[in-house]
Amino acid sequence: MKFRKLLLLTLVLSLWGGTMLFADSASQRVRVIVNGNELDDAGIFTDGKTYLSVRQVANTLQSIVYWDEASKKVTLYKPNVHMFLFKDNTIFGNVLKGNKFAFKVFAQIDNLQTDISAVKVSIEDPKNNVTLIQSENITIQKDNFWYRTDDINYSFDDAGKYTIRFYMKVAGSDDWKLVSEKTITAKAQ
Repeated sequence: MKFRKLLLLTLVLSLWGGTMLFADSASQRVRVIVNGNELDDAGIFTDGKTYLSVRQVANTLQSIVYWDEASKKVTLYKPNVHMFLFKDNTIFGNVLKGNKFAFKVFAQIDNLQTDISAVKVSIEDPKNNVTLIQSENITIQKDNFWYRTDDINYSFDDAGKYTIRFYMKVAGSDDWKLVSEKTITAKAQ
Protein backbone atom coordinates (compact mmCIF):
# COMPACT_ATOMS: atom_id res chain seq x y z
CA MET A 1 0.00 0.00 0.00
CA LYS A 2 2.83 2.40 0.88
CA PHE A 3 4.55 1.47 -2.37
CA ARG A 4 1.45 2.47 -4.39
CA LYS A 5 1.20 5.83 -2.60
CA LEU A 6 4.88 6.50 -3.18
CA LEU A 7 4.58 5.54 -6.85
CA LEU A 8 1.48 7.74 -7.30
CA LEU A 9 3.17 10.69 -5.56
CA THR A 10 6.28 10.28 -7.74
CA LEU A 11 4.15 10.20 -10.89
CA VAL A 12 2.19 13.33 -9.89
CA LEU A 13 5.34 15.27 -9.01
CA SER A 14 7.00 14.22 -12.27
CA LEU A 15 4.03 15.38 -14.33
CA TRP A 16 3.78 18.65 -12.39
CA GLY A 17 7.51 19.37 -12.76
CA GLY A 18 7.43 18.59 -16.48
CA THR A 19 4.43 20.88 -16.95
CA MET A 20 6.22 23.71 -15.14
CA LEU A 21 9.32 23.24 -17.30
CA PHE A 22 7.18 23.29 -20.45
CA ALA A 23 5.34 26.41 -19.32
CA ASP A 24 8.62 28.14 -18.54
CA SER A 25 10.04 27.30 -21.99
CA ALA A 26 6.81 28.36 -23.74
CA SER A 27 7.08 31.89 -22.33
CA GLN A 28 10.20 33.98 -21.93
CA ARG A 29 11.03 36.81 -19.56
CA VAL A 30 12.17 39.89 -21.44
CA ARG A 31 13.90 43.08 -20.32
CA VAL A 32 11.82 46.20 -20.86
CA ILE A 33 13.56 49.58 -21.15
CA VAL A 34 11.61 52.86 -21.24
CA ASN A 35 13.54 56.10 -21.92
CA GLY A 36 16.79 54.39 -20.98
CA ASN A 37 15.52 52.99 -17.66
CA GLU A 38 14.89 49.28 -17.21
CA LEU A 39 11.57 48.36 -15.60
CA ASP A 40 11.79 46.39 -12.35
CA ASP A 41 9.31 43.73 -13.44
CA ALA A 42 10.39 42.02 -16.62
CA GLY A 43 7.87 41.51 -19.37
CA ILE A 44 6.75 38.09 -20.51
CA PHE A 45 6.95 37.12 -24.17
CA THR A 46 4.62 34.35 -25.29
CA ASP A 47 2.79 33.53 -28.52
CA GLY A 48 4.45 36.46 -30.30
CA LYS A 49 3.19 39.03 -27.77
CA THR A 50 4.86 40.85 -24.89
CA TYR A 51 2.90 41.29 -21.67
CA LEU A 52 3.80 44.05 -19.20
CA SER A 53 2.63 45.20 -15.78
CA VAL A 54 0.15 48.03 -16.40
CA ARG A 55 0.94 49.66 -13.07
CA GLN A 56 4.67 49.71 -13.76
CA VAL A 57 4.20 51.11 -17.28
CA ALA A 58 1.85 53.78 -15.89
CA ASN A 59 4.35 54.74 -13.18
CA THR A 60 7.17 54.93 -15.72
CA LEU A 61 5.10 57.12 -18.04
CA GLN A 62 3.84 59.18 -15.07
CA SER A 63 0.22 58.28 -15.79
CA ILE A 64 -2.83 57.68 -13.65
CA VAL A 65 -4.23 54.12 -13.58
CA TYR A 66 -7.94 53.61 -13.08
CA TRP A 67 -9.39 50.14 -12.49
CA ASP A 68 -13.13 49.66 -13.09
CA GLU A 69 -14.13 46.53 -11.18
CA ALA A 70 -17.60 46.32 -12.75
CA SER A 71 -16.38 46.21 -16.35
CA LYS A 72 -12.98 44.65 -15.55
CA LYS A 73 -11.32 47.48 -17.48
CA VAL A 74 -8.00 49.27 -16.89
CA THR A 75 -7.70 52.84 -18.15
CA LEU A 76 -4.52 54.93 -18.24
CA TYR A 77 -4.78 58.72 -18.10
CA LYS A 78 -1.75 60.84 -18.98
CA PRO A 79 -2.40 64.50 -18.24
CA ASN A 80 -0.02 67.07 -19.75
CA VAL A 81 1.67 68.91 -16.91
CA HIS A 82 4.19 71.61 -17.80
CA MET A 83 6.06 73.20 -14.88
CA PHE A 84 7.81 76.56 -14.83
CA LEU A 85 10.00 77.74 -11.96
CA PHE A 86 10.00 81.46 -11.11
CA LYS A 87 12.36 83.46 -8.93
CA ASP A 88 10.59 86.82 -8.66
CA ASN A 89 9.43 87.25 -12.28
CA THR A 90 12.34 85.38 -13.85
CA ILE A 91 12.16 81.79 -15.08
CA PHE A 92 15.10 79.65 -13.98
CA GLY A 93 16.29 76.07 -14.38
CA ASN A 94 19.83 75.89 -13.03
CA VAL A 95 21.39 77.50 -9.96
CA LEU A 96 24.76 77.82 -8.29
CA LYS A 97 25.51 75.59 -5.30
CA GLY A 98 24.85 77.48 -2.07
CA ASN A 99 22.18 79.78 -3.55
CA LYS A 100 19.25 80.43 -1.25
CA PHE A 101 16.19 82.25 -2.51
CA ALA A 102 12.42 82.19 -2.72
CA PHE A 103 10.82 80.63 -5.77
CA LYS A 104 7.41 79.37 -6.87
CA VAL A 105 6.25 76.64 -9.20
CA PHE A 106 3.69 77.32 -11.93
CA ALA A 107 2.04 74.30 -13.54
CA GLN A 108 -0.12 74.23 -16.63
CA ILE A 109 -2.34 71.16 -16.66
CA ASP A 110 -4.34 70.05 -19.70
CA ASN A 111 -5.76 66.85 -21.14
CA LEU A 112 -6.97 65.91 -17.65
CA GLN A 113 -9.55 63.21 -18.34
CA THR A 114 -10.39 62.14 -14.80
CA ASP A 115 -11.55 63.98 -11.68
CA ILE A 116 -8.89 64.80 -9.12
CA SER A 117 -9.25 65.90 -5.51
CA ALA A 118 -5.79 67.28 -4.68
CA VAL A 119 -2.37 68.24 -6.03
CA LYS A 120 1.03 68.19 -4.36
CA VAL A 121 4.43 69.62 -5.33
CA SER A 122 7.72 68.53 -3.73
CA ILE A 123 11.46 68.93 -4.26
CA GLU A 124 14.09 66.23 -3.74
CA ASP A 125 17.73 67.18 -3.22
CA PRO A 126 20.81 65.21 -4.42
CA LYS A 127 20.91 63.36 -1.05
CA ASN A 128 17.29 62.11 -1.59
CA ASN A 129 15.81 64.40 1.09
CA VAL A 130 12.28 65.39 0.08
CA THR A 131 10.70 68.73 1.02
CA LEU A 132 7.01 69.40 0.48
CA ILE A 133 6.54 72.66 -1.40
CA GLN A 134 2.76 72.67 -1.26
CA SER A 135 -0.25 70.36 -1.09
CA GLU A 136 -3.78 71.52 -1.74
CA ASN A 137 -7.27 70.12 -2.22
CA ILE A 138 -8.67 70.98 -5.64
CA THR A 139 -12.31 71.65 -6.42
CA ILE A 140 -11.75 72.42 -10.11
CA GLN A 141 -13.24 69.67 -12.26
CA LYS A 142 -12.28 70.51 -15.82
CA ASP A 143 -9.79 69.21 -18.35
CA ASN A 144 -7.34 72.10 -17.95
CA PHE A 145 -6.23 74.58 -15.31
CA TRP A 146 -3.23 76.48 -13.96
CA TYR A 147 -1.74 75.88 -10.53
CA ARG A 148 0.72 78.13 -8.68
CA THR A 149 2.45 77.37 -5.40
CA ASP A 150 3.23 79.96 -2.78
CA ASP A 151 6.84 81.11 -2.58
CA ILE A 152 9.16 78.62 -0.90
CA ASN A 153 12.48 79.70 0.62
CA TYR A 154 14.95 77.03 -0.38
CA SER A 155 18.70 76.58 -0.13
CA PHE A 156 20.53 74.63 -2.83
CA ASP A 157 23.33 73.53 -0.47
CA ASP A 158 24.73 70.64 -2.52
CA ALA A 159 25.87 70.42 -6.13
CA GLY A 160 23.79 68.01 -8.21
CA LYS A 161 20.26 67.34 -9.38
CA TYR A 162 17.17 68.65 -7.57
CA THR A 163 13.90 67.17 -8.78
CA ILE A 164 10.59 69.01 -8.61
CA ARG A 165 7.68 66.53 -8.63
CA PHE A 166 4.01 67.21 -9.32
CA TYR A 167 1.47 64.72 -7.93
CA MET A 168 -2.29 64.32 -8.31
CA LYS A 169 -4.77 62.47 -6.17
CA VAL A 170 -7.65 60.94 -8.14
CA ALA A 171 -11.08 61.72 -6.68
CA GLY A 172 -12.15 58.89 -4.39
CA SER A 173 -8.59 57.62 -3.87
CA ASP A 174 -6.00 58.14 -1.17
CA ASP A 175 -3.01 57.45 -3.45
CA TRP A 176 -0.79 60.20 -4.85
CA LYS A 177 0.20 59.66 -8.50
CA LEU A 178 3.34 61.26 -9.90
CA VAL A 179 2.42 62.97 -13.19
CA SER A 180 5.39 65.25 -13.93
CA GLU A 181 9.00 66.00 -12.99
CA LYS A 182 11.38 68.86 -13.64
CA THR A 183 15.09 68.89 -12.81
CA ILE A 184 17.16 71.78 -11.50
CA THR A 185 20.95 71.41 -11.60
CA ALA A 186 22.96 73.11 -8.85
CA LYS A 187 26.45 73.69 -10.19
CA ALA A 188 29.58 74.15 -8.09
CA GLN A 189 30.87 77.71 -8.23
